[in-house]
Amino acid sequence: MMETPLVGPPPTEIPLSRSPLIRVIAQIRFPLIMKIENPEFIAEFQEAIRHVYPILRSEKQIVAVAGPVANIRPQQIWRFEQVNGPWKATLSPDFLAIETSSYTSREDFLGQLSLLVAALQKHIGPAIIDRLGIRYVDRLKAKDVTKVPQFFRQEVAGILGTEMTSGVHLSISENVFQLLEEGAQMRTRWGLVPPNATIDPSAIEPLNEPSWILDVDAFDATSRGLDLEGVLAQSRKLCERIYSVFRWAVTDDGIRHFGGEI
Repeated sequence: MMETPLVGPPPTEIPLSRSPLIRVIAQIRFPLIMKIENPEFIAEFQEAIRHVYPILRSEKQIVAVAGPVANIRPQQIWRFEQVNGPWKATLSPDFLAIETSSYTSREDFLGQLSLLVAALQKHIGPAIIDRLGIRYVDRLKAKDVTKVPQFFRQEVAGILGTEMTSGVHLSISENVFQLLEEGAQMRTRWGLVPPNATIDPSAIEPLNEPSWILDVDAFDATSRGLDLEGVLAQSRKLCERIYSVFRWAVTDDGIRHFGGEI
């Protein structure tokens, strides 16, 4: 068993045929580029990724604008989707994001991210990026909630591993860690969520039954120039650190239950 998952090389990936992952997200934030709201400005970006994301949909969102006086305004969001595929990308005036509900491997995820970042660098050209974040969300549904103390170590199972488990309605633990080797931070949230509730409606849809969430978000908030190789290298490090935390948290019984071989 590893002493700490926050430093050192990651463990070897174990494929899980019944993985509890429900969503994996990467997001790159940059200073506002208002021309992104213009369809003509993003046309070349679309062409660069259209062979993978052939569907483009526009959407308006209401955003708050920082300043001495409270101000809100509509913002144009562009959604790029596959045909019956699990991958989606979003481009807005201040961020690019990619997400999937069917994660297969780190290399596949980074390959999809590479396509989008290359198009962003070539056709949008932000001068700098302000934040790079990678997020993995695992969920166990009601039938497996009682097995959390078997599938995850006691520090993560928390109250569900005690005699009070029968009475618990909501239990969320949140921690923020410094990732010294990556020059980044990590926020973890895990715990029991009641029916028809969520800890983040933008990433975790409510269910009509209790569920248990393991949500790990690693992010680098250092402003730097946009460089494809640099973004991919740091993204890989953050993915590996998140996986190290998952492997620290899950037990051998959990790995086997999720379809892995030890």
